[in-house]
Amino acid sequence: MSVATRVIPCLDVAAGRVVKGVNFLNLRDAGDPVELAKRYYEQGADEVTFLDVTATVEDRATMYETVTATAEQVFIPLTVGGGVRSADDVGRLLGFGADKVGVNSAAIARPELLGEIADRFGAQVLVLSLDVKRSERTPSGFVVTTHGGRTETDLDALAWAREAIERGAGELLVNSIDADGTKQGFDLEMVAAMRELSTVPMIASGGAGALEHFAPAIQAGADAVLAASVFHNAELTVGQVKDALRAEGVMVR
Repeated sequence: MSVATRVIPCLDVAAGRVVKGVNFLNLRDAGDPVELAKRYYEQGADEVTFLDVTATVEDRATMYETVTATAEQVFIPLTVGGGVRSADDVGRLLGFGADKVGVNSAAIARPELLGEIADRFGAQVLVLSLDVKRSERTPSGFVVTTHGGRTETDLDALAWAREAIERGAGELLVNSIDADGTKQGFDLEMVAAMRELSTVPMIASGGAGALEHFAPAIQAGADAVLAASVFHNAELTVGQVKDALRAEGVMVR
Protein backbone atom coordinates (compact mmCIF):
# COMPACT_ATOMS: atom_id res chain seq x y z
CA MET A 1 0.00 0.00 0.00
CA SER A 2 1.45 3.35 -0.98
CA VAL A 3 1.27 6.11 1.59
CA ALA A 4 0.20 9.65 0.74
CA THR A 5 2.98 12.19 0.52
CA ARG A 6 2.91 14.76 3.31
CA VAL A 7 3.38 18.49 2.81
CA ILE A 8 4.84 20.08 5.95
CA PRO A 9 5.31 23.80 6.59
CA CYS A 10 8.21 24.49 8.95
CA LEU A 11 8.15 27.29 11.48
CA ASP A 12 11.65 28.33 12.55
CA VAL A 13 11.10 30.18 15.80
CA ALA A 14 13.38 32.50 17.78
CA ALA A 15 12.22 34.43 20.84
CA GLY A 16 8.60 33.52 20.15
CA ARG A 17 8.55 34.78 16.54
CA VAL A 18 8.88 32.93 13.24
CA VAL A 19 12.16 33.81 11.53
CA LYS A 20 13.75 33.04 8.19
CA GLY A 21 17.22 33.51 6.75
CA VAL A 22 19.43 32.10 4.01
CA ASN A 23 21.74 29.24 5.00
CA PHE A 24 20.59 29.90 8.60
CA LEU A 25 22.11 33.40 8.64
CA ASN A 26 20.62 36.91 8.81
CA LEU A 27 17.35 35.81 10.41
CA ARG A 28 14.42 38.16 9.90
CA ASP A 29 10.92 38.24 11.40
CA ALA A 30 8.25 36.34 9.48
CA GLY A 31 5.31 36.48 11.88
CA ASP A 32 3.48 34.90 14.81
CA PRO A 33 3.97 31.11 15.00
CA VAL A 34 0.47 30.30 16.21
CA GLU A 35 -1.20 32.40 13.50
CA LEU A 36 1.00 30.93 10.78
CA ALA A 37 0.49 27.35 11.96
CA LYS A 38 -3.28 27.92 11.95
CA ARG A 39 -3.12 29.35 8.41
CA TYR A 40 -1.24 26.27 7.16
CA TYR A 41 -3.64 23.92 8.93
CA GLU A 42 -6.52 25.66 7.14
CA GLN A 43 -4.64 25.36 3.82
CA GLY A 44 -4.47 21.57 4.26
CA ALA A 45 -1.02 20.99 5.74
CA ASP A 46 -0.52 17.38 6.85
CA GLU A 47 1.76 18.32 9.73
CA VAL A 48 3.51 21.37 11.10
CA THR A 49 7.13 21.30 12.20
CA PHE A 50 8.22 23.80 14.74
CA LEU A 51 11.96 24.38 15.26
CA ASP A 52 13.34 26.60 17.97
CA VAL A 53 16.36 27.59 15.88
CA THR A 54 18.23 29.40 18.62
CA ALA A 55 17.57 26.94 21.45
CA THR A 56 20.82 25.01 21.06
CA VAL A 57 22.87 28.09 20.24
CA GLU A 58 21.55 29.98 23.26
CA ASP A 59 21.48 26.85 25.42
CA ARG A 60 17.81 27.25 26.28
CA ALA A 61 14.82 24.94 26.27
CA THR A 62 12.07 25.19 23.63
CA MET A 63 9.25 27.63 24.33
CA TYR A 64 6.50 25.48 25.77
CA GLU A 65 3.80 28.17 25.76
CA THR A 66 4.01 28.56 21.99
CA VAL A 67 3.74 24.78 21.54
CA THR A 68 0.62 24.65 23.70
CA ALA A 69 -0.98 27.64 21.99
CA THR A 70 -0.32 26.03 18.60
CA ALA A 71 -1.60 22.60 19.65
CA GLU A 72 -4.85 24.17 20.86
CA GLN A 73 -5.61 25.56 17.39
CA VAL A 74 -3.96 23.13 14.99
CA PHE A 75 -5.38 19.61 14.77
CA ILE A 76 -2.68 17.87 12.75
CA PRO A 77 0.57 16.31 14.01
CA LEU A 78 2.95 18.85 15.48
CA THR A 79 6.67 18.08 15.52
CA VAL A 80 8.80 20.19 17.82
CA GLY A 81 12.59 20.41 17.91
CA GLY A 82 15.29 22.61 19.34
CA GLY A 83 17.04 22.35 22.69
CA VAL A 84 15.85 18.78 23.40
CA ARG A 85 18.51 17.16 25.59
CA SER A 86 16.81 14.34 27.49
CA ALA A 87 13.91 11.91 27.50
CA ASP A 88 12.36 14.12 30.18
CA ASP A 89 12.45 17.07 27.74
CA VAL A 90 10.56 14.90 25.25
CA GLY A 91 7.98 13.96 27.87
CA ARG A 92 7.49 17.61 28.72
CA LEU A 93 7.00 18.60 25.07
CA LEU A 94 4.49 15.79 24.53
CA GLY A 95 2.66 17.01 27.63
CA PHE A 96 2.52 20.54 26.23
CA GLY A 97 0.95 19.30 22.99
CA ALA A 98 3.68 18.04 20.64
CA ASP A 99 3.04 14.76 18.77
CA LYS A 100 6.63 14.14 17.70
CA VAL A 101 9.94 15.54 18.86
CA GLY A 102 12.99 16.33 16.77
CA VAL A 103 16.44 15.69 18.20
CA ASN A 104 19.73 16.82 16.66
CA SER A 105 22.72 18.13 18.63
CA ALA A 106 22.03 16.24 21.85
CA ALA A 107 21.92 12.91 20.01
CA ILE A 108 25.23 13.67 18.32
CA ALA A 109 26.77 14.46 21.70
CA ARG A 110 25.27 11.32 23.27
CA PRO A 111 23.78 8.80 20.81
CA GLU A 112 22.32 6.70 23.66
CA LEU A 113 19.68 9.42 24.00
CA LEU A 114 17.91 8.08 20.89
CA GLY A 115 17.38 4.66 22.47
CA GLU A 116 16.24 6.21 25.74
CA ILE A 117 13.57 8.27 23.96
CA ALA A 118 12.42 5.43 21.68
CA ASP A 119 12.21 2.94 24.58
CA ARG A 120 10.16 5.31 26.70
CA PHE A 121 7.82 6.87 24.13
CA GLY A 122 8.08 4.71 20.98
CA ALA A 123 10.04 5.24 17.77
CA GLN A 124 7.05 7.00 16.16
CA VAL A 125 7.63 10.00 18.47
CA LEU A 126 11.34 10.34 17.65
CA VAL A 127 12.45 12.38 14.63
CA LEU A 128 16.16 12.61 13.94
CA SER A 129 16.80 16.08 12.60
CA LEU A 130 19.84 16.14 10.31
CA ASP A 131 21.46 19.35 9.08
CA VAL A 132 23.65 18.12 6.25
CA LYS A 133 26.36 19.82 4.22
CA ARG A 134 28.35 18.55 1.27
CA SER A 135 31.92 17.80 2.28
CA GLU A 136 34.97 16.05 0.88
CA ARG A 137 35.94 15.05 4.41
CA THR A 138 33.50 12.13 4.65
CA PRO A 139 33.20 8.91 2.59
CA SER A 140 29.65 9.71 1.47
CA GLY A 141 30.42 13.32 0.57
CA PHE A 142 27.96 14.58 3.19
CA VAL A 143 28.77 15.73 6.73
CA VAL A 144 26.51 16.36 9.74
CA THR A 145 26.47 19.90 11.15
CA THR A 146 25.10 21.33 14.40
CA HIS A 147 24.07 24.74 15.72
CA GLY A 148 22.04 25.63 12.63
CA GLY A 149 24.79 24.61 10.23
CA ARG A 150 27.42 26.69 11.94
CA THR A 151 29.49 23.80 13.32
CA GLU A 152 30.71 20.83 11.26
CA THR A 153 31.06 17.51 13.07
CA ASP A 154 33.25 14.57 12.05
CA LEU A 155 30.16 12.46 11.35
CA ASP A 156 29.44 11.08 7.90
CA ALA A 157 25.77 11.99 7.37
CA LEU A 158 24.77 8.64 5.88
CA ALA A 159 26.57 6.60 8.53
CA TRP A 160 24.98 8.68 11.29
CA ALA A 161 21.50 8.33 9.80
CA ARG A 162 21.92 4.55 9.64
CA GLU A 163 23.13 4.40 13.26
CA ALA A 164 20.30 6.63 14.45
CA ILE A 165 17.68 4.39 12.84
CA GLU A 166 19.26 1.36 14.50
CA ARG A 167 19.09 3.18 17.83
CA GLY A 168 15.37 3.93 17.45
CA ALA A 169 14.76 7.01 15.31
CA GLY A 170 11.34 6.59 13.68
CA GLU A 171 11.72 9.30 11.06
CA LEU A 172 14.47 11.36 9.43
CA LEU A 173 14.16 15.09 8.78
CA VAL A 174 17.00 15.73 6.36
CA ASN A 175 17.81 19.38 5.78
CA SER A 176 20.38 20.53 3.23
CA ILE A 177 22.30 23.45 4.74
CA ASP A 178 23.71 24.19 1.27
CA ALA A 179 20.23 24.53 -0.24
CA ASP A 180 18.49 26.08 2.79
CA GLY A 181 16.76 29.34 1.94
CA THR A 182 18.26 29.47 -1.57
CA LYS A 183 15.00 28.50 -3.34
CA GLN A 184 16.99 26.62 -5.98
CA GLY A 185 15.36 23.24 -5.24
CA PHE A 186 16.02 20.33 -2.91
CA ASP A 187 19.40 18.54 -2.89
CA LEU A 188 18.11 15.51 -4.84
CA GLU A 189 21.39 13.63 -4.66
CA MET A 190 21.31 13.86 -0.87
CA VAL A 191 17.65 12.76 -0.77
CA ALA A 192 18.38 9.74 -2.99
CA ALA A 193 21.40 8.74 -0.91
CA MET A 194 19.36 8.89 2.30
CA ARG A 195 16.50 6.94 0.74
CA GLU A 196 18.84 4.11 -0.16
CA LEU A 197 19.78 3.48 3.47
CA SER A 198 16.64 4.56 5.32
CA THR A 199 14.11 2.02 6.56
CA VAL A 200 11.97 4.78 8.10
CA PRO A 201 10.04 7.71 6.57
CA MET A 202 12.18 10.61 5.39
CA ILE A 203 11.28 14.30 5.13
CA ALA A 204 13.24 16.37 2.61
CA SER A 205 14.02 19.92 3.68
CA GLY A 206 15.98 22.88 2.35
CA GLY A 207 15.76 24.64 -0.99
CA ALA A 208 12.09 24.69 -2.00
CA GLY A 209 11.41 27.79 -4.08
CA ALA A 210 8.87 26.87 -6.76
CA LEU A 211 6.06 24.39 -7.38
CA GLU A 212 8.24 22.32 -9.72
CA HIS A 213 10.77 21.65 -6.92
CA PHE A 214 8.52 19.40 -4.83
CA ALA A 215 7.75 16.39 -7.05
CA PRO A 216 11.44 15.69 -7.85
CA ALA A 217 12.16 15.36 -4.11
CA ILE A 218 9.43 12.72 -3.81
CA GLN A 219 10.66 10.97 -6.95
CA ALA A 220 14.18 10.96 -5.44
CA GLY A 221 12.80 9.09 -2.44
CA ALA A 222 11.36 11.50 0.13
CA ASP A 223 8.13 10.54 1.91
CA ALA A 224 7.34 14.15 2.76
CA VAL A 225 8.43 17.62 1.69
CA LEU A 226 9.05 20.47 4.09
CA ALA A 227 9.31 24.18 3.28
CA ALA A 228 9.33 27.45 5.16
CA SER A 229 9.89 30.76 3.41
CA VAL A 230 7.75 30.03 0.32
CA PHE A 231 4.82 29.53 2.69
CA HIS A 232 5.65 32.36 5.12
CA ASN A 233 6.04 34.88 2.30
CA ALA A 234 2.75 33.62 0.80
CA GLU A 235 4.53 32.84 -2.48
CA LEU A 236 2.92 29.40 -2.42
CA THR A 237 0.10 27.78 -0.48
CA VAL A 238 0.02 24.21 0.79
CA GLY A 239 -2.87 23.56 -1.59
CA GLN A 240 -0.88 24.71 -4.61
CA VAL A 241 1.97 22.39 -3.67
CA LYS A 242 -0.44 19.47 -3.35
CA ASP A 243 -2.00 20.27 -6.72
CA ALA A 244 1.46 20.39 -8.32
CA LEU A 245 2.33 17.02 -6.77
CA ARG A 246 -0.95 15.50 -7.96
CA ALA A 247 -0.23 16.77 -11.48
CA GLU A 248 3.04 14.80 -11.38
CA GLY A 249 1.24 11.63 -10.30
CA VAL A 250 2.20 11.89 -6.63
CA MET A 251 -0.45 10.71 -4.17
CA VAL A 252 -1.33 13.35 -1.56
CA ARG A 253 -4.01 13.60 1.11
